[in-house]
Amino acid sequence: MEKESHLKVLRILETNPQISQRELSEALGVSLGKTNYCLKALLDKGLIKIQNFRNSNNKLAYSYLLTPHGIEQKANMTIRYLQKKTQEYDLLRLEIAELKREIEETNS
Repeated sequence: MEKESHLKVLRILETNPQISQRELSEALGVSLGKTNYCLKALLDKGLIKIQNFRNSNNKLAYSYLLTPHGIEQKANMTIRYLQKKTQEYDLLRLEIAELKREIEETNS
């Protein structure tokens, strides 16, 4: 589950690097604390870097940038996630087909 959270964060940051932690937390549907924890883990792994910038509307803001290693890991995580979801989908299709057969046999 942690890898899925990390993948979601990387995907969001790639498209919106100046998102606030609060906005990211809302987008993920998790607490601000969990979001902060996840960002710290990605930073510690070298997948993102955090850049401070000053702005007239906001005294201090951050930009979350994927590192080259982060881009590579995001691609690998996406492939693994897609493989996992495809396998789950195939198993679900088999289960649905079996349930339909059971209903047909019951109704016959």
